[in-house]
Amino acid sequence: MGFPLSRSMSGLSVHRDGRAPISRTLPEEVPVALVYNGTTHAVMMASPGDIADFAYGFALTEGIVTSLDQVLEFEEVSHDSGIEARFWLRDDRQEALSARRRFMAGPVGCGLCGLDSLEQANRALPVISDDGLKLHPAQVVRATDDLRSLQVLHERTRATHAAGFLVPGQGIVTLREDVGRHNALDKLIGALARQGIDPAGGAFVMTSRLSVELVQKCAMAGCAALIAVSAPTSHALRLAEAAGITLVAFARQGGFDIYSHPQRVISEVSDVA
Repeated sequence: MGFPLSRSMSGLSVHRDGRAPISRTLPEEVPVALVYNGTTHAVMMASPGDIADFAYGFALTEGIVTSLDQVLEFEEVSHDSGIEARFWLRDDRQEALSARRRFMAGPVGCGLCGLDSLEQANRALPVISDDGLKLHPAQVVRATDDLRSLQVLHERTRATHAAGFLVPGQGIVTLREDVGRHNALDKLIGALARQGIDPAGGAFVMTSRLSVELVQKCAMAGCAALIAVSAPTSHALRLAEAAGITLVAFARQGGFDIYSHPQRVISEVSDVA
C-alpha cells in the first residue's frame, strides 16, 4: 500500500462571528522504521514521500555508511502501520551501526531522540575545509523565499518544512519536504547522494530554526554553508564555528545575519536590499 502525502480533514472554524464547518488539507505523517541487516535501528515519524532519499540521507548523516557502495541492497516496504526502509550493508559497517544505536521512536520534531549516550548526542564532527565556495549576498537574501516558492506540499497544507540545495549562479536545484525539519534535510542529503551531487558545491537552505542536529547533518554531508529563515541556537553556532560551517540566519525581508565563517559570503553589501 502507499500512503498519501496529505489528506482532506474536516473541522470547525470558530470566529467572533460564529462557527462554521471547514475542510482543510493536512500533511500526513507515518512511522518509518530504518532497518539494517534485519534489525530495526530507529523509528522516525516522517512524511511518507521520498522515503528512499530519507533512508539514505539518515544512514549517511548518522555515519552508518560513508558511501553508497557500502549498501548491498535496499528496499522500501509499506505496511498498514507504517513503512520499513530495509538496508543490507557490508559486514564492515556493523561497528558504525552499533555506535549510533537508538532505542526509541523519534517524534517528528526531534532529530536526536533515542541515542543511548550523551557522547553520541555531542559526537565529534568532521571539519569542512575552506575550499573556495563563494555565495553572493543577493542570492543568499533570496534563498528562503525561493525555497518557499518551490514547496508544493507546503502550498497545499501550510504545515511542512523544506530543505533545499543552493548552487551559486543556479539557485535552488534540489528540494525535499517533510513535516520534520531534520527529516527534510536527510531527504535532501540522500537525494544529492543518489544523484551523485557533491554537497560541497553549494549551501543547504532551511525553512526552520537552526538547531544542533541540522549543523551535525550539514557537517556529516560535507556542506560548507547552512542558511535559514530563523535563528540558530547558541550550541548550534558553536558547532558550526568548530566544524568550519558558514551559518546564515534570519535570511528574510531583505537581509540576513552571518554568525560564523563569513568569508564565504562575498562582501557586496550594496546588493542586499
